[in-house]
Amino acid sequence: MDVDVKNLQAGLTDVEQLAEQLLLARQEIVECDKARNGHREALTAMRKQARTSRSSVPVLGRPLIVEIEEAVAPEKCPTCGDHDAAAPMFLMSRYSDVFIRLPFHDTHLLLEKEQEQLEHTMKRLQSTVKEKAMSLSDKGGLSDIISPSLLKSFVTLKDEKR
Repeated sequence: MDVDVKNLQAGLTDVEQLAEQLLLARQEIVECDKARNGHREALTAMRKQARTSRSSVPVLGRPLIVEIEEAVAPEKCPTCGDHDAAAPMFLMSRYSDVFIRLPFHDTHLLLEKEQEQLEHTMKRLQSTVKEKAMSLSDKGGLSDIISPSLLKSFVTLKDEKR
């Protein structure tokens, strides 16, 4: 083969590989976003459940001794509130169709931790998409810019009759 054809073929291979990596990163972002939304919905439901428990409903005319005990007591979890932290909750495992029974407090801590990990993963994937898109743009793989080397390869391509 001619050197120009080999260069063109190598350039197109690079562009195809970058485009495939870009599409995979975008698909991972979509799946990560679905998981993040699921975690957000679960945490919201847990917060609603904790607020509707009988012990979290404010009572008018509470005795002064109860207010003093609450001031001395350790700080409550913002999600659990007065809800029983040991109440069992069922959580479906991310990687299999198995339900796990965990205490209420441990469940929301696990969900919040995974939510933070998903946020971190999402930011990493978004930076990867930007990087791959810039690389594709530099190589002329995107329609906004055609790199000079790719244009030169197309112009110098010759059809020869055999």
